[in-house]
Amino acid sequence: MTLGGTVSKLDAHGKVTGEAIYAGDIAADMLAAKVVFTNQVHARITALDVSEAAALKGVHLVLTAADVPVNEYGLTKFDQPVLIGPECTGRAQVASDVSRWEADHLAVVVAETAEIAESAAQLIATEWEPLEVVADIDAARSENAHIIHPEDGTNSNTYAHLKTRKGDIAKAFATATHIVEGTYEFPYQEHAYLQTEVAVAYIDSEGRVTVETAGQWAHEDQQQVAHALDLAPEQVRIIYRAIGGAFGGKEDMSLQVVMALAALRLAENGVLRPLRCEWSREESIVGHHKRHRGRVQTRWAADQEGRLLGVQTEAYLDAGAYNYTSNKVLGNLHLCVSGAYKVPNAHIDSQAVYTNAPPGGAFRGFGAPQGTYVAEMQMNKLAVQIGIDPVELRRRNVLQDGSVGITGTEMPLGVSLTEVVEAAASHARWQDAAPQPKPLSVFASLAPSTQDIKRGRGFACAFKNIGFSFGFPERSEARIVLHGDPESTAGLGEAQHAELYLAGADVGQGAHTAFLQIAAEATGLPIKAINPVFSDTATSGDSGSASASRLTWMAGNAILGAAEEAAKSWLNGDRPAIGEFCYVPPPTEPLDAAGFEPTTPNFAYGYVAEAVDLSVDTATGHIKVHDVVCAVDVGRIVNRDLLIGQVEGAIIQAHGYALSENLHVVDGRILNPRFSGYLIPGIADIPEQVRSVLLEIPDPRGPFGLRGMAEMPFIPYAPAVAAALHDATGVWFDTFPLTPIRVLAGLNAAVPINKKVVRS
Repeated sequence: MTLGGTVSKLDAHGKVTGEAIYAGDIAADMLAAKVVFTNQVHARITALDVSEAAALKGVHLVLTAADVPVNEYGLTKFDQPVLIGPECTGRAQVASDVSRWEADHLAVVVAETAEIAESAAQLIATEWEPLEVVADIDAARSENAHIIHPEDGTNSNTYAHLKTRKGDIAKAFATATHIVEGTYEFPYQEHAYLQTEVAVAYIDSEGRVTVETAGQWAHEDQQQVAHALDLAPEQVRIIYRAIGGAFGGKEDMSLQVVMALAALRLAENGVLRPLRCEWSREESIVGHHKRHRGRVQTRWAADQEGRLLGVQTEAYLDAGAYNYTSNKVLGNLHLCVSGAYKVPNAHIDSQAVYTNAPPGGAFRGFGAPQGTYVAEMQMNKLAVQIGIDPVELRRRNVLQDGSVGITGTEMPLGVSLTEVVEAAASHARWQDAAPQPKPLSVFASLAPSTQDIKRGRGFACAFKNIGFSFGFPERSEARIVLHGDPESTAGLGEAQHAELYLAGADVGQGAHTAFLQIAAEATGLPIKAINPVFSDTATSGDSGSASASRLTWMAGNAILGAAEEAAKSWLNGDRPAIGEFCYVPPPTEPLDAAGFEPTTPNFAYGYVAEAVDLSVDTATGHIKVHDVVCAVDVGRIVNRDLLIGQVEGAIIQAHGYALSENLHVVDGRILNPRFSGYLIPGIADIPEQVRSVLLEIPDPRGPFGLRGMAEMPFIPYAPAVAAALHDATGVWFDTFPLTPIRVLAGLNAAVPINKKVVRS
């Protein structure tokens, strides 16, 4: 048995010793590339002169918009130019002469050294016509707002609108005993991965434009590069080396298209040397998308016993300058603003809005953290209003097998919300009173004191889809090749070794290790007898993205199918025996445009509940989290240590989101693009204890019953912290991060309700 125990990560030794090869480590005889940002939040370029830059000694190439065959790209919508310039000779649906974001790409300089490329970039001359800066959601929705993307033909900056109309919302509020209202705002979050964006590009031995980089979906990178360069996909090759973190931040394009373009143009000029580009931390923070900021206004109705009657919600996501995955993130927000609960009546509108701010895109949880913050704050406020235990309130309302979800169709089998709620409450000893405050010193110059310390506990639960949704054609491919005695016609047990070909990305979560464990379990071979070939579009079919908590679930099913096909081939006498399989899950559906018709948006979900114990210093606003209990249903444990690492990593990342990570964006510009000003948690800042409670309630459709879970522990953390802060102080905080300044201001401004959480 290879499942359930602990197998060391395949890349652990290499990463510890420094032997692992990242794209940034490939540097022999390379030209250097510099991507030049426009540094214009919103302006039309009227003149561009690169002649002086191109004439600088050591410069090989200066690429502009005129060099791009199809000057557009985008993961779900072609709304972003590859390069901004006054002349665009290629095709494009979007105007190429307008910079809509300070990090739009103006040019690419290729030179002998990075220093020469940087000097050349400074010689590029431009002239700009300033345009109105549409700074935020309010500005974008104002009556006379500048339309950022007129090519949509809608005469509006609101470009995606999802609706749910379920039951009789007016009757729900008319008959309600309890009504809870709130307006919630959620902030940006920077991905802060260890490895910044880096790429190496060249023409390989078969004439393919090749990019070695760190991404999350090799075949989607291939498609976007091929589209922009007007090439067939098979003329483009994407290879992922070791990846130093992603979290959704490497799902969209950064260097892939421009580096492939540069390699192609160099080759046309007879230069076949590879080239390399690596962003600084500041370029990375300015130059890639963020977790969406947004605002939600909501009203919830409940009966005397606390059973939900209706949810009425209006939600807005700031998409920023380009769509990226905002239209898809909006879908998850839309499903999660009503929580993981049975809601018989609903009137929900969710909208994505273009602004000139940094684009919003994929980030661990993909809209669910924002929606869940709203839902769980509402539930905890409702519990206080009624005077009922928050856990008991959830017992009465959570979705179960057979429950009809917010979109009007029955939930997929395997709903385990009741179990994760009970497990989290039990391990947290929720029925006990909160511990007494203990001395808390947040400054070395201040002696510990209990005088101003308040202690509280909070609870939250959540769900999120596993896999792509809303009608996307989801799939995952795998190939297994079995080798053994050519003369043997015996059973599969005679196979001696195998290869596993799979394109799925390991972004640090240990996916490749899990793939091998599943392959070993499926073939009966030892892990060491299976040679993996990962993350290369030239050797593997499309596995889809390392996102949406889908990769192990989807690739695992593909591996099982490939193993079965290889076994059939083996028993037929084939040597080697090749098994190829494309797993296609049950279909999903887009939401009904009018919001009335029932739809099935997802084929599987993950479930989680968390309890948080914290102290707050009411004199300084500082918060210290003592204990976090996270109960998450993993379906089937593949690798226990990797799962615990995912729980702890997600909670620490969510801890920063909830408490310290405060990205300052003013008039579209990021003002703190360094870790000295954007504060991710250090070792002394994280929770004192995280307890991982791994439930194994099989997903009927998951390989060996496993579930995707990597996003789940992140999702309910912020509202659980806010609930604990309320428990300690009697004050609700409807926005975050809960920095000391915000907490202190909120405590000083509020009149505490003085209602403590009731525990039954």
